[in-house]
Amino acid sequence: MIDESTEPKGTLTIRTLAMPSDTNPAGDIFGGWVLSQMDIAGSIAAVERAGGRVATVAVEAMTFIAPVKVGDVLCVYTTIERVGTTSISVGIEAWARRNRLPGRVKVTEGRFIFVCLDENGKKRPVPPA
Repeated sequence: MIDESTEPKGTLTIRTLAMPSDTNPAGDIFGGWVLSQMDIAGSIAAVERAGGRVATVAVEAMTFIAPVKVGDVLCVYTTIERVGTTSISVGIEAWARRNRLPGRVKVTEGRFIFVCLDENGKKRPVPPA
């Protein structure tokens, strides 16, 4: 699923700063931290499309391309790829701005699946767009 484009696809959904507390012993940012930021961005996009509560049900085709370093600004972009009866598939790309400079490097991409939930936590249909 690796896309070699030089520009992000989708809508900038979140931007956050990679901090020293998020590093592994090698000094790189934990992959789990990046995955968490992507899940948050994906859920924001899915909630907007669903018009309500969603839950992550799957992470597909997750690819780590380059490390994230302390001080990088992680920019996460989302695209609604598919809408099913009760689920929404969100394509997600994470790009790092190194040393707060304008250029970006793609560091991760993946596809997250969310299911729409009602007020009781049960699956509900995705409303029409």
